[in-house]
Amino acid sequence: MNLGDHVRGLESLSRVGAIVILSLSLVGCGNRQSSAENSDNPPAAHSGGKPVDASTAGSVTGTIRFDGVLPRMKTINMMEAPNCAKMHATPVSAGNVAPGDNGTLQNVVVYLQGDFSAYSFPQTDSRVNIRQEGCIYSPHVVAVMTGDPLEVTNADSVTHNINAMSRLRQGWNETQLPGGAPIVRRFAREEIPMTVKCNMHPWMRFYVAVLSHPYFQVTGQDGQFALRNVPTGNYTLTAWHEQFGTKRQSIAIQPKQEQTVFITYTDKDRP
Repeated sequence: MNLGDHVRGLESLSRVGAIVILSLSLVGCGNRQSSAENSDNPPAAHSGGKPVDASTAGSVTGTIRFDGVLPRMKTINMMEAPNCAKMHATPVSAGNVAPGDNGTLQNVVVYLQGDFSAYSFPQTDSRVNIRQEGCIYSPHVVAVMTGDPLEVTNADSVTHNINAMSRLRQGWNETQLPGGAPIVRRFAREEIPMTVKCNMHPWMRFYVAVLSHPYFQVTGQDGQFALRNVPTGNYTLTAWHEQFGTKRQSIAIQPKQEQTVFITYTDKDRP
């Protein structure tokens, strides 16, 4: 072999080595992204403390009201996805502002903030279900306790994609075929809220609030909430709405005390 052939051989080996290194680096990046987005987070433990003493526990109930003129809910344009559009005889609203009965507001996550580290809370296998039907997620807002299962099902004849966007690296991004198996996820850390969307149908969106205790509720048609069996102590009663933001109110729970609280949003609360 002459000197020129030897040099060309070395150059060829160098190119092959560079390609191999580049390929390995890309695979490594992909694996890190997949691990961050698609891993099934381990359940959080709630068994380190004592049970709440029901003989002294109190409760807080109330209503989320809206004072003013509610903005119209956005109308969804599905014309770019004919298979979705044909499932609806009338226009579909986005669900971003859902009025309740008698001036109340739906889809508000109401929860307590405070120190519950001294208590244990039972884990449940009962799944909070999100259903994809008519190219819409339903319900629009849900809440779960850390470690409890969230289930997403596809009742449509079209493929969807579930992209959970988490600030705490507990999201995932997964395609779900028509009639496919339910997707079940659990979350290890509090996050309020986590936004979930469908990359294939950009109007599809829902929100999930993850709490480390059971003192939460999402308001329905009556705009009411009820947080029961709350241990005595000082807390912050917090309400979150996707369009009107967060409101907080300090409360003190005395033994066997039943409190009633009203939280009012207005059209000026929009961020």
